[in-house]
Amino acid sequence: MTDADETSDFQQRLRDREPVIGHWLSIGHPAVAEVCARDADFAVVDTEHAPTDLESVANAARAVEAAGDAVALARVADNDSVRIKRALDTGVGGVVVPMVESAEQAREAVRAARYPPEGVRGIAGSRANDYGRDLAGQVDGDADPVVVVQVETERAVADAADIAAVSGVDALLVGPADLSGSLGIFGEYDADAFREAVETVLDAAHESDVPVGTLATSDEDIRRWADYGYDYQIVGVDAGYLAAGAERARRAYEDATR
Repeated sequence: MTDADETSDFQQRLRDREPVIGHWLSIGHPAVAEVCARDADFAVVDTEHAPTDLESVANAARAVEAAGDAVALARVADNDSVRIKRALDTGVGGVVVPMVESAEQAREAVRAARYPPEGVRGIAGSRANDYGRDLAGQVDGDADPVVVVQVETERAVADAADIAAVSGVDALLVGPADLSGSLGIFGEYDADAFREAVETVLDAAHESDVPVGTLATSDEDIRRWADYGYDYQIVGVDAGYLAAGAERARRAYEDATR
């Protein structure tokens, strides 16, 4: 299970808008998670667009913990209290919640991640509390899971200030593919409309001193997002690293054998 002190430290660094760095895990194998987590502050295990089940999330979380000080988060499939509860029970340090478009939806995500009376998370022994050995300590403890909500639509941009102002939201995460698609300019990340939308989210969130991050899938993206002024970045995807390495090796071989 994720160490509570490490999670709290990461949560504070995130809230302080330190430039924490993450990796995106879509393959679901613990060895891949362990390799990536050695060079990160956090790693996000995806269950929305990857065929990752809860057992794989738990194993990826174990691997991230074994790699060092990185914190494992899980991107749930949707803003559903059962999905959020079950993801947190695997022992990850928090959740990334997709397609949040309003303050009320953000509050629902926070409530799902917290035990009563502040929230609605069901209470039971799980890996998150050492299989029940520390259940009371977890329920009564001061530490809450990290909650990152994704801004991915034009409506979410318009409500970004209200979303960021929700107590318990630790950070916003702009999904560039979905947001550009929502704006009708998929993949056009240098378009004025896309940049204006991002700047709107950044300004709105920073009014509440809430950090905003995004996902990069290339070195060019990393430089572009840094120029945009994001507070933190997920700097790549495990499958992308693998594909890029395979392509690079093939090119090297072809160049050597011409």
